[in-house]
Amino acid sequence: MDSRADITTLPGWKAALEGAASLRTALGSVVVGQDEACDQLVWCAVAGGHALIEGVPGVGKTLLVRALARGLDASYARIQCTPDLLPQDITGGEVLRSTDPPAFSYLEGPLFHNVVLADEINRATPRTQSAFLEAMEERTVTALGETRPLPDPFLVAATQNPVEFEGTFPLPEAQLDRFLMRITIPTPESATVVALLKGTASPEEMGASLDAAGLRMLIQACSELPASEEILERIAAVVAALGPDDAAIALGPSPRAAQGWLAAARARAMLRGGVCVDDEDLEATAVPVLSHRIGLTFEGRAGNAAPADLIHGALA
Repeated sequence: MDSRADITTLPGWKAALEGAASLRTALGSVVVGQDEACDQLVWCAVAGGHALIEGVPGVGKTLLVRALARGLDASYARIQCTPDLLPQDITGGEVLRSTDPPAFSYLEGPLFHNVVLADEINRATPRTQSAFLEAMEERTVTALGETRPLPDPFLVAATQNPVEFEGTFPLPEAQLDRFLMRITIPTPESATVVALLKGTASPEEMGASLDAAGLRMLIQACSELPASEEILERIAAVVAALGPDDAAIALGPSPRAAQGWLAAARARAMLRGGVCVDDEDLEATAVPVLSHRIGLTFEGRAGNAAPADLIHGALA
């Protein structure tokens, strides 16, 4: 498409927008009391990015991703990450078929789905974690000298427990930078627990709110939503302010983070019915997009500096 106007005149445009709104509502009925997490996951999907979902066990991380796949009517695969998981368990590989005569053929791994859940990703070894890098960036898998495209759309949603360290392997910066957003699911308040005890919807009860064609249309339109020169300059200024010139910061957001921040802000603007990105869109998406891309110095950690506080300071 040459312009967003071309996309918005297509027959399925209005249905796609309504489908995204319906998807958001459906997620909230399954994962009760986590409105911010539901919002951010829909923004991430519409921006065409990947999500890192953090929270202690039992708060609904896996449930949220299952509900997303169900609402998108997408093919779904769950990878339970453990230290003995191998890269071939994720990407797939050649197997010997019992044909006549016997022959080798490529058996696709769980990466070859629209929505891939990497559960407890920090329990996989660095060797296995590296199998996600090409898939998340290039949307391809190279094995045995052949490069194979992944389905479109393609979204990796990885979960991890932020307070458990035994038997885990921290995600390298290169992999963290490939996640568009880090979505935090906090422990629910008492009123939310009461609502949960009364019963919630399950992903299996959900209908499809948005199909693959509709999501691709939204992703394309999102990439073309206008952003003023002032918005672009503010993104660049905030990213620069979060660099190593700050004594608390050892590693700041990359240019890919700036591009991702703009994409997430565009997704939020489009889904709220806006015609361009504004400051409110930037402020709502800054922490989930930038916080996991900030590495603190020893001084920063000793001073209890928090990436979210540094981001808010840079925004101000």
